[in-house]
Formats: sequence, structure tokens, C-alpha cells
Amino acid sequence: MGKYSINEFIKQTKQDERVNEYFELETPRILEVNLTDLVWAKMGSMISYTGQIKFEREKILEHGVGMMFKKAFTGEGTSLMKAIGNGRLYLADQGKKITIFDLNNESITVNGNDLLAFEPSIKWDIKLMKKVAGMMSGGLFNVTLQGTGKVAITTHFEPLTLLVRPGEPVITDPNATVAWSGHLTPEFRTDISIRTFLGRGSGESIQMEFSGEGFVIIQPFEEVYMSGNSSS
Repeated sequence: MGKYSINEFIKQTKQDERVNEYFELETPRILEVNLTDLVWAKMGSMISYTGQIKFEREKILEHGVGMMFKKAFTGEGTSLMKAIGNGRLYLADQGKKITIFDLNNESITVNGNDLLAFEPSIKWDIKLMKKVAGMMSGGLFNVTLQGTGKVAITTHFEPLTLLVRPGEPVITDPNATVAWSGHLTPEFRTDISIRTFLGRGSGESIQMEFSGEGFVIIQPFEEVYMSGNSSS
């Protein structure tokens, strides 16, 4: 059998038939969910499934009136769906690389556009970056996830984690910032010198500053967020 035959291609790319964990990376850009109950996932991220699974869009009052107003204010940027049933579910988001975190009574804050899926045991809340909402197209919002269970996030290409230490703040571009320690609260600042040099406002003139102790995850890609549209 030649190395370019159809059978060889199938052998190299077929799904893993073994019984795996709840979240597994089928490929670096495809998440396999071994579903036995339900999972929360980004709207539109399902690419395939086997078994008996049904999908429901998040109801307006699913997480209370407060969450409803937050979602309306962020332009539905974190629209979620519930996948309910028993089977194998495959999720992906525009070919972005997927990273799985197994939280153990921990918290992480994720850019709303980079959240792919999480277990129902995880508590979550939407937070809008009010200070920067008027500076960027569509504003900037994030989701804080806390508890015990698995969370899957996405990045364009390979992520880099920067350590934040006391007295050593980390500065990032908001459009390249994916996630950070749940207890960190970034401050926004405007770099006047860069704005003056360019002669106009730009993404680089708005920066996020993380102080304290923790980590920040960035990607080698500046993702532009448009109001009412969760795609890049």
C-alpha cells in the first residue's frame, strides 16, 4: 500500500476509537467531547457528532436576568449552545489551536471570542471592559470561569504564557490577549507617544497592564472584534 493511497490517508487521519476522557484533542484544532450528559459550547462550533445528541441555543433567561443584560450589552459575543445526550461530539473554531485546562477549584478569565467549551460544573460570568469599550470596535469583554472541571479555549497559532510577578507588570495588546489568571484585573492605558508617532489612533495605542502575580496567555495574532459578531 503506497504512502499516498486513500487507505493510508484514512489510517493517518481517522478518529481515535478508544474510550477517552471527557475532553480530548482529536487533533490540535479539533476537540472531541465524550458526552454522557451535557456540555456548553460556543455557538456554531459543532463540526460533527455520533450518537444521540441534540443542540439547544442558550435561552434568554438561562442564567438569570443579570446575565441577559450583560449578553445584550456585549452584542451576543459569547453566544453559547447546550449539547445534550450521549455520543462523541467534535468541536472547532475557524481552525484555531485548542488548549484544554482541567480546573481544580481554580479560575481563569478568557477573552469571550476564544472560549470554545466547558463542563456544566464550571461557574461563569461575563465581564465587559468598561474603560476600553469606547476605544475599540465592539468593545472588549471576557468570561471568568471558576470551579472544578474542564475548559477548552482557542488561539490563533501557538500561544505564549507570560508570568506576572510582583513589581514586574506585563503589558499586552488587547487584540492578542487570550486569557489570564482569574484573580488578575488588567488596567487599560493609552500610549500617547505611539498614537502621536502614527498620527492616528491604533490598536497598539491601547494596552493592557497586568500587575500582581499570575499569568497571561497571548497569541501571535491580533484578533479584531466586531460588535454583534463573534468571528474574527
